[in-house]
Amino acid sequence: MTYRMLPRSVALSVVLCAAVVAGARSEIIEQVLVKVNGEIFTKTDLETRQVQEIRQKGKQIDLNTEQGNAELRKAIAEVTPTLLVSVVDEMLVVQRGRELGYKLSEEQFKRVLDNLKTQNKIESDEQMLAALKQENMTMADLRRSLERQMLASQVQQAEIFGRVAVTEGEARKYYEQHITEFTTPSSVMLREILIAVPADPRGVNVGADDGARERAEEARKRIAGGEAFEKVATEVSDAPSKASGGLIGPLNVNDLSTDFRKLVEGLKPGAITNVVRTQRGYQVLKLESSTPTQVLPFEQAHEQISQRVVTDKRLEEYQKYLVKLRAQAIIDWKNPDVKKAYEEGVAAQAKAGAGPSQ
Repeated sequence: MTYRMLPRSVALSVVLCAAVVAGARSEIIEQVLVKVNGEIFTKTDLETRQVQEIRQKGKQIDLNTEQGNAELRKAIAEVTPTLLVSVVDEMLVVQRGRELGYKLSEEQFKRVLDNLKTQNKIESDEQMLAALKQENMTMADLRRSLERQMLASQVQQAEIFGRVAVTEGEARKYYEQHITEFTTPSSVMLREILIAVPADPRGVNVGADDGARERAEEARKRIAGGEAFEKVATEVSDAPSKASGGLIGPLNVNDLSTDFRKLVEGLKPGAITNVVRTQRGYQVLKLESSTPTQVLPFEQAHEQISQRVVTDKRLEEYQKYLVKLRAQAIIDWKNPDVKKAYEEGVAAQAKAGAGPSQ
């Protein structure tokens, strides 16, 4: 698919596109790419949306190099199919909202505008206009954008979301099929004392190894003799955990190695292990506490389940709704390449079982 190259600066491209849309240069004849129930979507509209999409993805492209231009072409080709599907769906939903009589009142617009000012710490209308100017927008542009968002949201709520409910059977089926989501695995809190054995590129240093083992055994004897584990750990351990008296955890038992899990499974809280050799040196462990595996009962998980199932059902039903709107719409493509990209996007969405386009 071939597209006109965007200008050297992505930011400049937004300015140029906005200027064309505003009709600042009447001598430029705008190219219509598609009409959706009579509403037009232009080449400039597409380029503006492409720039926005690429910026949102955080792509940094140097357009002063051949490689940068190649990256830009690739980025455009990647975002355009999905973008076109999103554009057409948005137009259809907004049109449906207008059919249902929805509109953005002055009071609603002022309320949203005040919220935007608060969120962005904008104290005056002048600052708001300046902020919009930086985004190459006018207050009228902002209002149109907010109104389209509001119309789409109201249509979704009235025609889809408000009609979706979860039965007890659906909730229980989800619970049984996703039981691990409601299961908290067993965990342990440990204290450790590590006597490190220095690495030697020539191989095992028997003297250093024996010395480390003797220090570890001595530490264990002190603990067995009544000294507090954390005190001994603070004094002799080579592990970073010495700063907290050797405390480590909580540790998910499922994440422990087989050997390590076997080492702590037989312990009762307060018990300590024998001196064990590890990759780092010689180690003594104490089990501070353990928490068994816990499964959240269905009754307690019901609200979470309902939210998850409702979300899935809403996405599924909304996608069906969009397919229905597309089938009923008069979509008149004026550019075969753009039509092909749109069809690719629809096919990819159907194959992936995607939710609604944003």
